[in-house]
Amino acid sequence: MQEPCPVARNDKLAEDSRALRALSVLEQLAVAGQPFSLSQLSVRLRIPKATLMRLIESLEAQGYVTHLPDSRGADRGITLGPRAARLALTTLANNTFGRACRSLLRSLVEALGETCNLTALDRDTVLYVERVETAEPLRLHLEPGTRVPLHCTASGKLFLAHMPVAERRLVLARLTLDRKTHGTLTESSLLEAELDRLAARGIGIDNEEFVRGMVAVAVPVWNTADAHVLAALAIHAPTARASLQELLQAVPRLKESALKIAPLLSAGMPAANHENGGSRFRGD
Repeated sequence: MQEPCPVARNDKLAEDSRALRALSVLEQLAVAGQPFSLSQLSVRLRIPKATLMRLIESLEAQGYVTHLPDSRGADRGITLGPRAARLALTTLANNTFGRACRSLLRSLVEALGETCNLTALDRDTVLYVERVETAEPLRLHLEPGTRVPLHCTASGKLFLAHMPVAERRLVLARLTLDRKTHGTLTESSLLEAELDRLAARGIGIDNEEFVRGMVAVAVPVWNTADAHVLAALAIHAPTARASLQELLQAVPRLKESALKIAPLLSAGMPAANHENGGSRFRGD
């Protein structure tokens, strides 16, 4: 059999290298706690800015990355786009993690009787990664892939509470604290005080702040390697069936399940820079 000529082999290697560079960009953005500028990505990935710019333009055209503008309309940074999020959800739903996670959530729902969710921080929103519904007819139905606000959900407040203070203030400055119910905290000072209290308790709560008549509690899923929050495990229920105080009694059981989920999320994760307290995902 005739060996491939050196030129053809070199062309193939160059093509493979370009494909791996695209994956490296997506991987770096996936583990980031904030959008990156072109210069920051260039330094971290050791790719020349001109080369990286062409790669980013191609990825953006396909929906894998996007540019986030600041309040003045100027570029604030590069982050994952909607197509990358869909790919991540599809991958999770069809691999061993998805099956194992659903099994753990199903056991929780059977034990506690209410809907349980696994969520992640997705830029400035909460992303539903996995979810198992209660069999009760009265329930709040949200599909995996749904995004909900940070400031008024149990998972969102948990993510904010566990951020370094400087990062939290940057995020809060970007958020619009819309009033969803009579209980929504729409003043930054009140919300920050609440987040400090929740950080001390190590949980997140939603006391009818997102949907009237619904309460929720969330606990962190920790990466034991570097003690940052990978995701949140939450339970919610209508107040017609359970009070917030009753849901708080489920915290020990939630934490037990979070310990079992953590290795599933951590498995195969690249060594990443988490100095900004970010989550692997950017997904009550």
